[in-house]
Parts: sequence; C-alpha cells; structure tokens
Amino acid sequence: MILWSEQRRQADPGFFCRKAVEGVSQPVWLVSDARRMSDVRWFQEAFGPVLQTVRVVASEQSRQQRGWVFTPGVDDVESECGLDDFGDFDWVIENHGDERHLQEQLENLLELVRSRL
Repeated sequence: MILWSEQRRQADPGFFCRKAVEGVSQPVWLVSDARRMSDVRWFQEAFGPVLQTVRVVASEQSRQQRGWVFTPGVDDVESECGLDDFGDFDWVIENHGDERHLQEQLENLLELVRSRL
C-alpha cells in the first residue's frame, strides 16, 4: 500500500489532496495529517490566503512518556518527517504534556475557525 501510494504521489503530487476535497465545499477545512511538502504546496495553491497551516509539536521526552519509541525506517522517512524543515507554519501548537497550555492554544485556533464560519 505504501509503495502504491508513493508511486501515485510521484506521478501526481496532488492526487490524494484532490481526492480529499473533490466535490465538497466548506468554509473551513481542517486537514489533520498533511505529511509532505507537496501536500502543503497543493493546499497553498488551491486555497491561497484562506489556508492556515498548523504544526503540533511535542518534545521527544513527552513523546516517550506516552510510549513512543523511535523506529528506524519508520520514524525517519518522508511520511513522518517530510515537513520538519517547513518553517512557515501559521500556527505551532505545543503538546508537551501541559494540558492547560494546550487548551489555551487550541482555543485560539478555534476562535479563528469560528470567525470564518
């Protein structure tokens, strides 16, 4: 499945993005799992200035406390780290384990969403 999707994406970088929005119109789109620069570029071109990019970050320590263990060949491939060098996110949500801080950040993002409905 991974090989098939990679081949499809190489032939047409916007294939899966187009499928996600095909035939649907929404005032707000929340794309929860963009993983590659080609995905971000496609959404930037398709939605322009209304697009808001959001990155959720967590320290390695907090991730390990949740049971995450680095797996070579999984955690170091494009599908997991393809956006690590994309530094121009509109929002960066910190999820280091402080629930109150996380909630405050999400409320700010929700305010933006509500303003566009």
